[in-house]
Amino acid sequence: MPSNTRQRVAIVGAGPAGIYAADILSKTDLDVDIDLFERLPAPFGLVRYGVAPDHPRIKGIIVALYKVLQRGDIRLIGNVDFGTDVDLAELREYYDAVIFSTGAIKDADLPIPGIDLDGSYGAADFVSWYDGHPDVPRTWPLEAREIAVLGVGNVALDVARILAKHVEDLMPTEVPENVVDVLRASPVTDVHVFGRRGPAQVKFTPLELRELGHVPDVDIVVYPEDFDFDDGSEEAIRSSNQTKQVVKTLTDWTLRDPAELTASRRIHLHFLHRPAEILGTDGKVCGIRTERTELTGDGSVRGTGEFVEFDVQAVYRAVGYFGSPLAGLPFDEAAGVIPNDGGRVLDDHGRHIPGTYATGWIKRGPVGLIGHTKSDAGETIRHLVEDVTSGSVPTAPRRDPQAILDRLEADGVPYTTWQGWELLDAYERSLGEGQGRERIKVVPREHMTEISRQAHVRA
Repeated sequence: MPSNTRQRVAIVGAGPAGIYAADILSKTDLDVDIDLFERLPAPFGLVRYGVAPDHPRIKGIIVALYKVLQRGDIRLIGNVDFGTDVDLAELREYYDAVIFSTGAIKDADLPIPGIDLDGSYGAADFVSWYDGHPDVPRTWPLEAREIAVLGVGNVALDVARILAKHVEDLMPTEVPENVVDVLRASPVTDVHVFGRRGPAQVKFTPLELRELGHVPDVDIVVYPEDFDFDDGSEEAIRSSNQTKQVVKTLTDWTLRDPAELTASRRIHLHFLHRPAEILGTDGKVCGIRTERTELTGDGSVRGTGEFVEFDVQAVYRAVGYFGSPLAGLPFDEAAGVIPNDGGRVLDDHGRHIPGTYATGWIKRGPVGLIGHTKSDAGETIRHLVEDVTSGSVPTAPRRDPQAILDRLEADGVPYTTWQGWELLDAYERSLGEGQGRERIKVVPREHMTEISRQAHVRA
């Protein structure tokens, strides 16, 4: 296609990856119309539904994303599910190029005995629940006094903190009311976080870890016997200021006087413990068995054959997110990504599928921070622009911007718009007024859709 022809580009997924891609594309030399499709009625993806409510600093990213969509040059089409409401072949009828930025929202597997017992949960599902994701139930079975969290990344810290935190300390946040009710009744006293490697190999960020130590009436308990540093650990500490800060915080906690630990709830951090089996009675979780590990010299570990059991009544695995396959697209089942070369989607023979691209976690896997997502989008857009300029992007036959909306309306798909999101945003903020809260999220999908559709109906 000649580069002087106005392009039509669809982006599937309105989280940070999709919005960054749209923003970068809008600022290129291409003359382009951009439609941003989202499965949910509201945009912002994991920033809205994957960040703990007591981390408004991170949620501030939404402010930047909001400004991008508020400009009006990128059209949001929400409540449209790719694979159900539209498919790739159909999008190619309306758009010259399609970019997939659907992220990774499922929990990675942890194949150990007992993982399917009642009381064993994925952290991603729990995060979606306390963040008010409209696709998860409004209730959650918080009945355990002692809980295990498997993993040593920031998601594991978030899960442990929300489980242990007193609900009164969450009230200034945008935590949904149904979540407040369930957390208030939780009998939890102890949350145990397990990592198979040592303190120098954890994936916590320094700020997240330090914040954990300031949660009211929650003590952090560490165990000196879990602290070991091999040559690989020492090199990690020397080469990374972040690792150095994390190790210092953890080591400082070992120096606390046990008599000072008087809180009503505790978060225990266990290192050099590899989960071996979730124990059950009558089909329900009753404990966890771990194998003690030892460092091998390069920062990795091996099992020692020594096993330890802990009494817990619930287990949350926070061992990473995993991407989901998309209808009509190739998928790498091992990596959980769409096969691609710098964002150019590849078929089963390793050839670029013309006009088809990927960005974000569905492109590279669930690793990296927001900054990585932005640079990642830049790479994908650079290749799209190169392909348009070279004439290798095919021309869509139905180029009228209204055509896709007419098709959705004809099939009764209740799509939402940016104007509808602004209505929903204002409604959520009104719920928080007078309660000392910025907003209270609307949880049920039908409620979200009804409010955000009002702007479209009025138009």
